[in-house]
Amino acid sequence: MDIVDCILADHYRQRMMFAALDEARGDSESAGKIFDRLRNFLEAHAEAEELYFYPRLLQCGEGALDSDSAEETTDDAIDDHNKIAEAAEEAAGHEVGSEPWWECVDQANYKNSKHMSEEERQGLTDFRRRVPLEERVALGIKYLAFEAEHTRYQREEKDPDAYIRENEDA
Repeated sequence: MDIVDCILADHYRQRMMFAALDEARGDSESAGKIFDRLRNFLEAHAEAEELYFYPRLLQCGEGALDSDSAEETTDDAIDDHNKIAEAAEEAAGHEVGSEPWWECVDQANYKNSKHMSEEERQGLTDFRRRVPLEERVALGIKYLAFEAEHTRYQREEKDPDAYIRENEDA
């Protein structure tokens, strides 16, 4: 499976899980379980992208649509991953179902939705245009294997500039 398709499928699942959270308002037990699963899924997804997608984008990307370069796209994406994780972490510090918890969940949803839109429009477009299908399939297999292995993954925050320096010539 093409890594671009894997990422798009993950985005669909993220949208579905945030929608399920909206439906679970008033059912804190279910909302808490859904959010725990979503939080872990978001962390593993971000790390898989940072291992298999963004390093290759930095090597061959040129920027697409409203992004001037692969570096700009990557910097923004890594920063977004950090902000999404921070919002999810903040939610974990509140009682599930409380007003502050929902505010954090809504912020995570907002930040994630913004990120997915940019990634789909910029990074994935650039990747499809510049990485051959055979290589995208090989990366997709590694991406899926990583996610399968990390259903309870704890992502560490990264500095976008340092990340780019470390991965431009990977």
